[in-house]
Amino acid sequence: MKPKVFFTKEISPEKVVEIYRILGVDLPGKVAVKLHSGEKGNQNFLRPEFWKPMIETVNGTVVECNTAYGDKYVGVRDHTESHRKLIEYHGWNRYFTVDLMDAEGPDLVWDIPNGKILKQNLLGKNIANYDSMLVLAHFKGHPRGGYGGALKQLSIGCASSKGKALIHSAGLTKDNLECWDKHADPDTFCEAMADAASSVVKHFSGKLAFINVMKNISVDCDCCAVAEDPCMKDIGILASLDPVAVDQACMDLIYAAKDDPGQAHFLERVESRHGVHTIEAADELGFGSREYELIQI
Repeated sequence: MKPKVFFTKEISPEKVVEIYRILGVDLPGKVAVKLHSGEKGNQNFLRPEFWKPMIETVNGTVVECNTAYGDKYVGVRDHTESHRKLIEYHGWNRYFTVDLMDAEGPDLVWDIPNGKILKQNLLGKNIANYDSMLVLAHFKGHPRGGYGGALKQLSIGCASSKGKALIHSAGLTKDNLECWDKHADPDTFCEAMADAASSVVKHFSGKLAFINVMKNISVDCDCCAVAEDPCMKDIGILASLDPVAVDQACMDLIYAAKDDPGQAHFLERVESRHGVHTIEAADELGFGSREYELIQI
């Protein structure tokens, strides 16, 4: 059977909860909620107030990891102290317990025996403290990956700072100062992301749910301190138990938005970075399907 992807054009905190309940999943135990908490200066990320009803529904803990900016990009999330201050500034601590999973080492190492590029994934060690995971992805563009959705949250999102460097360099280095000089070509980078995501899906097998919100659709990621304003109209909310299907469905909706004047600009970002190849590589690894059944609610 094809995985189901549920879709609503209405975007609100209440609709996020409604579409999650339609999935019919009961995430067990201690729930990690992986989302993007926003870089300093970014105007497009989805605020804690938007996610509050959903996170409270699963009694979840917001989880994040440090970045691997080094000295190449503007940003403060590559060091634990400044990252924690930014999380507090953005208001996440006001509502939720927030776990910066790689605040203290050593990193957790998961093997990826069938990985095409990576044979190991380095993660914030605290991910081992959770029984299940809810991925709340803000679907938008990305400077390197073309787009960011559920697969990016599973891969780069769950990786430690060293793990992010490993993904960006396609396994060449764990050093966040070196990884940008050793950045992989687009296809190899996408395949490394898929490899890393596969290890997280394997770990939480059967205890995962995914919600993508297509709102504030900029070509830039929420990790960009200087990000372009949204170029496309808001599209809706999608939910699935399959990360490959939910990202593919989002891309299909982008391609279907032919009347949106910002479509060409967004697609140029995705296609120039071979962004869909992440979905293709994940499908080939077998932890999700590009074929799906879209159910509008």
